[in-house]
Amino acid sequence: MKSRRLLDYIFVTLKGMAMGAADVVPGVSGGTIAFISGIYEELITSINNINLSLFTILRKEGIKAAWNQINGNFLISLFVGIFISVLSLAKFLSWLLENEPVLLWSFFFGLVVASIFFVGKEITKWNPGTVIVLILGALLAFFITELPVSENSGSLPYLFMSGALAICAMILPGISGAFILVLLGSYKTILDAVHERDIKIVATVGLGAVVGLLSFARLLKWMFNHYKNITLALLTGFILGSLNKIWPWKKVLETKVFGEKVVVVDDMNVWPGAFEGDNKLMLAIILAIIGFSLIFILEKAASKK
Repeated sequence: MKSRRLLDYIFVTLKGMAMGAADVVPGVSGGTIAFISGIYEELITSINNINLSLFTILRKEGIKAAWNQINGNFLISLFVGIFISVLSLAKFLSWLLENEPVLLWSFFFGLVVASIFFVGKEITKWNPGTVIVLILGALLAFFITELPVSENSGSLPYLFMSGALAICAMILPGISGAFILVLLGSYKTILDAVHERDIKIVATVGLGAVVGLLSFARLLKWMFNHYKNITLALLTGFILGSLNKIWPWKKVLETKVFGEKVVVVDDMNVWPGAFEGDNKLMLAIILAIIGFSLIFILEKAASKK
């Protein structure tokens, strides 16, 4: 694993905060942020190293060797950033989703469009296979964004399963873990639990996330080791297909009330001119350009390091 100074770990924490902010928004993937900030494969490898062999290393070589095996400083720095972001930004992003959705989605739309180019250029060999996988990935992500929303369920086993499925999506660029929670009907329950510091629900979802993460990371690691170009093509397709969900201008077709919360369960994309209300077109375009540019600024900063 990489040798880092304290300043490097501070930057890892900041990247974790960016991932956490993205994961709170249904439609944006923290995995995309991890990829564009240059830590995606290291994250998958580090998680993959958390396995039963750690007990052997711990017994024979001690805590320090086991900690180094899982790249502990990196993981702690990253997840501290994610938790800081989720706990501090959840309420603010919820407010933006309700009050300024066009502007919020415009920023993320520009960011995700740039991510398509960023991830796609990592593919070193294009052939019919990679093109087909990219198209299939895009179609799958598009299909997921069109699925109907389930009724909200607050049972602990269901929330455990929700956490496991959502974390798998969160580490896939293009597939939003928060959106998976919306589809499962668990998003509001979990967001409210974070706001209200409901330890029981947060711990249940967190445990599910740990189980899902440790299981899914092994598959991703194997795919990167054996079929890297195919995997990158699939991830690029996922990001491309997810644009359907984060198009800023939508017409609401159906809503449902969960407690005191009104949640949109069906909508369709419209052009800005057909949007009901103020489309905020100029400001939306500016924010989309900022989001688009931010990806390449991050890439340049990463390459300089």
